[in-house]
Amino acid sequence: MIVGILGGGQLSLMLAEAAKPLGISIVFIDPAPDACANRVARQILANYDDPAALEQLADLADVITYEFENVPSESVRILSRRLEVYPPSNALATSQDRLLEKNMFVELGIPVPAFKAIDSLDELREAVTKIGLPCVLKTRRFGYDGKGQAVIRSMDDVNAAWQSIGEAPAILEAFMPFEREISIIAVRDPEGNHRTYPLSENIHNNGILAQSYSRNDDPFFDQSCQYVSRLMDTLEYVGVLALELFQVGETLYANEFAPRVHNSGHWTIEGTSCSQFENHMRAVAGLPLGETEITGRSVMLNCIGAMPKVSGMQGLSGVTVHDYGKSPRDNRKVGHITLNAEDDDAVEELLAIVQRNIS
Repeated sequence: MIVGILGGGQLSLMLAEAAKPLGISIVFIDPAPDACANRVARQILANYDDPAALEQLADLADVITYEFENVPSESVRILSRRLEVYPPSNALATSQDRLLEKNMFVELGIPVPAFKAIDSLDELREAVTKIGLPCVLKTRRFGYDGKGQAVIRSMDDVNAAWQSIGEAPAILEAFMPFEREISIIAVRDPEGNHRTYPLSENIHNNGILAQSYSRNDDPFFDQSCQYVSRLMDTLEYVGVLALELFQVGETLYANEFAPRVHNSGHWTIEGTSCSQFENHMRAVAGLPLGETEITGRSVMLNCIGAMPKVSGMQGLSGVTVHDYGKSPRDNRKVGHITLNAEDDDAVEELLAIVQRNIS
């Protein structure tokens, strides 16, 4: 089987690596000559909306998926005329618009922060007064890793916040005094079978994920599982989906969902018998889903800007370095390091050793 992918970044690279043992080949479209995935898969060098490239991808592939949610929706529609595209187009459309996303959460009974649609500066001022301070202004589309967002802490911040997002259609959300940011990653196949990974507890720096910890037996797992299952079944979803949540006291509030494999689940490569990447390939290819349970503990550290020197970590049991082959650049995810150990104390000890070597 050949799976076509829109996008050739690090997620596509890891999907292709997971596909090979399953007997699945990958072909992908990406406009970057140095796309990460071209080390292990065939690249169609073109823009995502290039009609000829889309036709070529459809000719070569048996099924289509994508590695990021900002792919052009028209490209997905074109490919859908020829082949199945997973995850389905309605999931993609919902994830691309924060207002549609929040409304879906509300319809499904999943708690969300107070929010309001914003289309003008006057509406923003009125909404800030109603929702209260502090609050967060977010563009409805094309925001990720903290981009397209502005925190409003006083009425004096309103004008600058509106200008900082380019005066684009937006939503205003109440600022959540959360205790934890967590995510739950699940997979669903075309027959509606589910598998769910243990929760990830996430730490962000400047809006970019810095660390993810696997949390076995987390008291919020069952509630998170109900929410992500409800979401996937409503969307008739196929593939891996990540739901990001804020824990505030005993309540979980949905932040957003990603219709793809997710950064906070990279620890599943070494930390589970079947990673999120393999399970995504299994789902879209119609293969039986793999097991998601883990027995130990895992921590994933993102490498931001540039890869650290790893010579001091070579030979350390339980440490795996993933270098995406990207050139250094500020705020760019260029790799990750996964730590695995039998319990929390052992993984924290390993983390301290690694942090000393990369500081």
